[in-house]
Amino acid sequence: MASVDDLKYMKMALSLARKGLGKTAPNPCVGAVVVREGAVVGRGWHRRVGAPHAEINALGEAGELAAGATIYVTLEPCNHQGRTPPCSKAIVAAGIRRVVYGMPDPHPVASGGGAYLAGRGLDVLVGVLESDCRRLNLPFTKRVSTGRPWVVLKAAVSLDGRIATSGGRSKWITGEQARLVVHRLRCQSDAILVGVSTVMADDPSLTTRLPGRGGRDPVRVVLDTSLQTPPASRVINHDSAAATWIFCGPAAEPGRIRRLQRPGVEIRQVGTGPDGSVSLAEVLDQLGTAGITTLLVEGGGLVHGAFLRQDLADEAAFFVAPMFIGGDGLAAVGPLGLADPGQAPRLHEITRRRCGDDLLIRGLLKPLCR
Repeated sequence: MASVDDLKYMKMALSLARKGLGKTAPNPCVGAVVVREGAVVGRGWHRRVGAPHAEINALGEAGELAAGATIYVTLEPCNHQGRTPPCSKAIVAAGIRRVVYGMPDPHPVASGGGAYLAGRGLDVLVGVLESDCRRLNLPFTKRVSTGRPWVVLKAAVSLDGRIATSGGRSKWITGEQARLVVHRLRCQSDAILVGVSTVMADDPSLTTRLPGRGGRDPVRVVLDTSLQTPPASRVINHDSAAATWIFCGPAAEPGRIRRLQRPGVEIRQVGTGPDGSVSLAEVLDQLGTAGITTLLVEGGGLVHGAFLRQDLADEAAFFVAPMFIGGDGLAAVGPLGLADPGQAPRLHEITRRRCGDDLLIRGLLKPLCR
């Protein structure tokens, strides 16, 4: 049974874990706290793939004070040799007496740390703030269980659900505060996806622009069945360490492939669906294989509609601006073919956030299993 202190220290570990958002893929975000005689003596979080895990960082800070202490971890300590040694063995070696973790590790290879620790006489408690820990690592859980990334549909829309005027102009529907949050979302995502129509209409750079150091750029992904992407577009001619991947159909002309090929740009051919567009399922499979854990889909409407029709989206983050654009504007979501409102995709676990005059509505497209 979890105590008040168990809840307090797990909340602290969760706060540390969130520092890893957008930095740890394909690994999960994990936080750890070492507590001895009511005092926190060590803190740690997983900072990036290949770096020491949260438990190792927390134990390192605690030093000799870890002996006889309790360690709180948001995820079951790993029990295998990967890029780094098993955290379960490091916990035993440090002399930890009690281990409290939030959720079991869904990875079939890394799991088993809880049983290993209990088998060596440590007091183990699992499930403290489990729903919060699971929510933090939904993208990781999905990728290790399905091989595909977590898909977030993002749009900036008017009150009447439009993302651009009839002439295609969209700058700016939302204000500065909302746009800053968008760039934070990009920084926390491993890849950002648009359709070629968005590239041709807006010529976006699809980079992260945050105050100060700017933030990490996600991999740019463009759906372009017949390779209409202009060679002069900014997704091709970018000054970024992140690559651009253009997914096209098997019938794309070799000449168009050659015109777009250059360092930092990959042309990836996949099959097509019944409508002749590139297969979203194959795109997601390739992204997952490449270690992409979170995919931010910025549309436009036809792309959003395709993800929803095929039940391939996991979450939506829509920024709603207090304005009307009208029925001749471009819709945020393309046709879904619904016969009844009861068939409409509906959000769950909804959160609302003010961003200046705009409102961010965010939620899951499938209810969480509790």
